[in-house]
Amino acid sequence: MNIAVLGTGHVGGALGCRWAAVGHSVFFGARDPAGAEVRAVLARAGGGARAGSCREAIAACDTVLLAIPWDQTHAVLERAESLDGKLLIDCINPLTPDLQDLTLGYKTSAAEQIAAWFPTARVVKAFNTLSAATMENPRYGDLAAHVFICGDDPSAKETVHQLARELGFEPIECGPLRLARQLEPLAMLYVYLAVFQGWGGDCAFRMLKR
Repeated sequence: MNIAVLGTGHVGGALGCRWAAVGHSVFFGARDPAGAEVRAVLARAGGGARAGSCREAIAACDTVLLAIPWDQTHAVLERAESLDGKLLIDCINPLTPDLQDLTLGYKTSAAEQIAAWFPTARVVKAFNTLSAATMENPRYGDLAAHVFICGDDPSAKETVHQLARELGFEPIECGPLRLARQLEPLAMLYVYLAVFQGWGGDCAFRMLKR
């Protein structure tokens, strides 16, 4: 699969490098494709990855991971040649700069806003409740971290389920895209526990049932 990863920070770097390691062709999109951060990510990813502008990455791939700041998302996607039919995996959390609240939510979500801006794309919310450390290693003893996934396109969601399983996660189907209204606040709870309660990134959510 050809996967565009927009962003080369902790999240984009972790998921992009791991997808490259399992055999996908990964195209990192960045503001400065020749910058030190991008060079470091490409060195980690190996020969199955390349880098260019976000516009170039989107044009080359049918699946796009959004791992960029929320306030840049519309401008970056607006510059794409076309988003028609593309699968946009949204792992963005619209947090305030102090990480204490959401800039929108509860009656809508970042994922729904992206879908409204670009209605011909197929938006799936996923990976937003995980730390970069868990993205690098989803195993917690005998258990795997859960990836909560929601969206309105069943085939797009199945692709994301597959991509999550390939990295060792256990995907959880959460229903239509409007459930992102719950997943984004759940990520805020994760940030509170990890950052302000001192748990750090080596923790993850998991649903239990019997």
